[in-house]
Amino acid sequence: MGEKDITEKLLEDYNDVFADIVNVLLFDGREVVKEDSLESTDVHSQYKADDSKMHELERDVMKYWKDGNVKIALFGIENQTAVDKLMPFRVMAYDGASYKSQISAGYKSMLPVITFVLYFGKERWKGHKNLKSSLNLPEELERYVSDYSINVFEVSWLSDEQIKFFKSDFRVVAEYFVQKRIDPNHVTGDKTVIKHIDEVLKLMSVFTGDRRFEEIINHPENKEVNTMCEVLDNIWNDGNIKGLEKGKSEGIAITLYSLVHDGDLSIEKASARMNISVSEFEKLMKNAGY
Repeated sequence: MGEKDITEKLLEDYNDVFADIVNVLLFDGREVVKEDSLESTDVHSQYKADDSKMHELERDVMKYWKDGNVKIALFGIENQTAVDKLMPFRVMAYDGASYKSQISAGYKSMLPVITFVLYFGKERWKGHKNLKSSLNLPEELERYVSDYSINVFEVSWLSDEQIKFFKSDFRVVAEYFVQKRIDPNHVTGDKTVIKHIDEVLKLMSVFTGDRRFEEIINHPENKEVNTMCEVLDNIWNDGNIKGLEKGKSEGIAITLYSLVHDGDLSIEKASARMNISVSEFEKLMKNAGY
C-alpha cells in the first residue's frame, strides 16, 4: 500500500468501527450510537506512530453524533503508541478549539465535546490523566486552577468482556494487541472475516511497527487475505521463505570459500559468481574463518 495520504480513510473513519468503539468504551457495549447517526468532519489526518509532536490542533478522527438533523455531541479519537505526558494539555487544546469553532459558527446551543485517547502500547499508561497532576502547582493556588480530565483507554489491557462486545473490525485489532501483550509469541487462529482489510493492515503496520502487515496488500499472491489468521500465516510463510533464501545464499558462499581454500576454484571465478570484487570476496572469506 505504501504511505497513504490524508485523503485516505483510517480504520476509525468508518462509521461502523467508530460507533463500535464509542459504544464499547463509553457505553459498556450498549448500542447507544448508531453508525448511521455519525457524520464526519474534515479534521483528520493519517496515523501518527510514537507521536510526541504536536498535532497542530488537527484531530486523528472526529465525528458529529446526530439525531436526525439535530447534532447531539462531537466525538474525537486520538491514537497513541507511546505515553505522552502532555496529553492533558493537548486534549484540552483540541476540545477548546472545537468549542471555539462552535462559537465562531454562531451555535445557539453548544455541543458537548468528548475526546478519548486510544493507547496501543504494551506497558500501562503512566502519563497524566488530568491537568492538575501535570502542573507544578503551589498549594495556595490549587483551588484557583480548574482541572481537566482526559479519557485514556489502554487497548492492550482491555478485558475479555470488552473484547467480546466489539462487533466491528476493531475487535480483531484489539484482541491481537491484548494477546500479544500477554504472549509475544501468540499466533491467532481467528478466522473472522475483516470488512476493511486495507485499513486494518495499515493500522497494524503503524501501531506494531511491523511493516509486513502493510506489505501483504502489495503481494500479488495475497489478494484473498481477509482474516487475521490468513494475515499472520502469510507473514509467517514470507518470513520462512526469506529465511530459506538467505540460508541458501549463505550455503553457496560457504561452498565457494571452501573451493577457493582447497585450490579447486580460482578466487576470480568465485567472486564473479557472487557478483562482487575479489577484495570483497577475500574479506568475506576471511570473516568466515578461511
